[in-house]
Amino acid sequence: MLSVRDSFVHCKRVARARARNFFYSFLLLPPDEKEAMCAIYAFMRHADDISDETSLRPEDRLAGLQRWKSALQQALEGQYGDDPILPAFHHTVKRYEIPPQYFFELIKGVTSDLDTKRYRTFDDLYRYCYRVASVVGMTTIHIFGYESDEALELAEKCGIAFQLTNILRDIREDAEIGRVYLPEEELAQYDLKSDDLLANRRGERFREFMEFQFNRANDYYRQAAPILRMVRPPCRAALWTMVSIYHRLLQRIRETDFNVFDRRARLSDGEKLWIALRACKLRYFGGAPPFPA
Repeated sequence: MLSVRDSFVHCKRVARARARNFFYSFLLLPPDEKEAMCAIYAFMRHADDISDETSLRPEDRLAGLQRWKSALQQALEGQYGDDPILPAFHHTVKRYEIPPQYFFELIKGVTSDLDTKRYRTFDDLYRYCYRVASVVGMTTIHIFGYESDEALELAEKCGIAFQLTNILRDIREDAEIGRVYLPEEELAQYDLKSDDLLANRRGERFREFMEFQFNRANDYYRQAAPILRMVRPPCRAALWTMVSIYHRLLQRIRETDFNVFDRRARLSDGEKLWIALRACKLRYFGGAPPFPA
């Protein structure tokens, strides 16, 4: 079994290699919080990887997630086996008093990807987004530190904004595996069907539908914006960077006139670095760039 220190080293390697959008924000954190975020990210990344391993049969992925859930239960009791993530993960959960239920919700969310290909209403989709993204935001602010319970409500909204951004960006990739996250009820309001997304059909109705989706995601960012002032000052720059990168990605989707089928919207490393450098004004000079960027 790895020591807690060696486990943190492993988790930092995972985050550096895999956390493409988040790692820039991790760089702005104090050392202890940076380690904690890497440990949480590594745990969640592993759950997501099991769910997404398309080389395995769905039943094998389900068994893998069940094993990871059992490993979580055992880790919370201080039993880590030979897993390199769990010692640092459990240390972080204890130190920052993170509710363990968040992680069970996350596993429930990624497990649902194995058998749920459609969502009928936005309420159905919201429940999924809460499980795979809002719990990440709520975990994050436990690490960053907060004083008011209102911060938890805003972290939930921020997670919804992030996941809606991911869903809009990944329409083509999801369609390629037969999955449509966007609610069928809302598609019908624009005289569209899930099959239109599966077949990469687009036109004026699709553009109007995507404008509606953009506006809703953007509104969740707007509602969540006050959270910046609710976390401890040393962690505000990282939070600003995290949200600004994702909000800029949402804007990029719109700038392409919602052409999500021909290319995947993304930010360059240079753009993400520039956002992180602007955030340094929060940490070192006390300034506050517009939020979100």
